[in-house]
Amino acid sequence: MAAFSPQPSNGPGIDDVFRALADPGRRQLLDSLNARNGQTLRELCAGMHMARQSVSKHLAVLEAAGLVTTVRRGREKLHYLNPAPISDISERWITRYDQPRVDALADLKQALENPTMDRPSFVYTTYIQTTPEQLWEALTNSAFTLRYWNAAFETDWEPGSEMVWNLSGVRVAHPDQIVLEADPPRRLSYTWHTFTPELARAAEVSEDRFAAAAAEPRSRVVFELEPAGSAVKLTVIHDGFPEQSTAAQLVTNGWPRVLSRLKTLLETGDTFRIESA
Repeated sequence: MAAFSPQPSNGPGIDDVFRALADPGRRQLLDSLNARNGQTLRELCAGMHMARQSVSKHLAVLEAAGLVTTVRRGREKLHYLNPAPISDISERWITRYDQPRVDALADLKQALENPTMDRPSFVYTTYIQTTPEQLWEALTNSAFTLRYWNAAFETDWEPGSEMVWNLSGVRVAHPDQIVLEADPPRRLSYTWHTFTPELARAAEVSEDRFAAAAAEPRSRVVFELEPAGSAVKLTVIHDGFPEQSTAAQLVTNGWPRVLSRLKTLLETGDTFRIESA
């Protein structure tokens, strides 16, 4: 099945992405967010030589194309780069485009998936051709999570309950690994796993990096599920990191791969293999 549906109600289409990228003002906004993610409209306007209304219109186009996603923090609306459309085009549609266009996408894909860490948060929005109930099952049922994440969870998914993580054959248990919120099939939140030397070896990541991540405050992840026509809009928010966070760098590199595999599994019944860098 196609990565993007042509129907607007089911999420942005490939044509929307290329139209959004065609305007230099919108590319400048993406550059601004790449330099400092999570900006308000006022902050974005300060760096643009155009009226506030024009900036708002450009942001609306970028958001409609899926290149920008927003998160409410109190009365503020924060804007984040969203790597989902570029990841989908690069990893699932790359053979349908000529090489010059593919080359033009490469730098943007790298920028979107490796944002700066001055204000570390990971925010990712994608549209999946499924139902909210099926997506909830895929996020919580180990029979699914093992297929696209190589992870399984031992928990009853009640708020406050402990979660035991089984990642890459390593069992990670800690009383601070807990379910924060579970409102099926709309919203799920839990604290992140503990970084251990055993997990570092299994994931083939240096133990020094894992030790640095383990010394940081425990982060949290939130999944928001919204019906969107025959699809579901999934927004993943991973935050709670300190500045210059090692853990933020680790999850920012990992989430696009996990979520691309989740989308493929639900839409095609299979997953694609991603070779390690």
